Amino acid sequence: MATKPMTKTQLVAALAEQMGSDKKSAGAALEAVCDLITKEVSAGGAVTLPGVGKIYCRERPERMVRNPATGEQFKKDADKVVKMTIAKALKDSVNG
Repeated sequence: MATKPMTKTQLVAALAEQMGSDKKSAGAALEAVCDLITKEVSAGGAVTLPGVGKIYCRERPERMVRNPATGEQFKKDADKVVKMTIAKALKDSVNG
């Protein structure tokens, strides 16, 4: 069974330890990276995190969908979805 995901507090603490800095600086660095990724992907760009993967935005066309409760079909407007492609290095480290 999978363990619980790392929380933001745990991530900031681990980042501070890895950087050899305090939690405030690590938290600010994490917030800055998240803000940069959000701005770039929102603008239609992509961000590659070396060894982790690529985060990008993809457009989905208008399509027919079905309400599973009622079986009713209706048209869903075109929209955008954020996707992530995982880097081979990360896949290999997980699979041994």
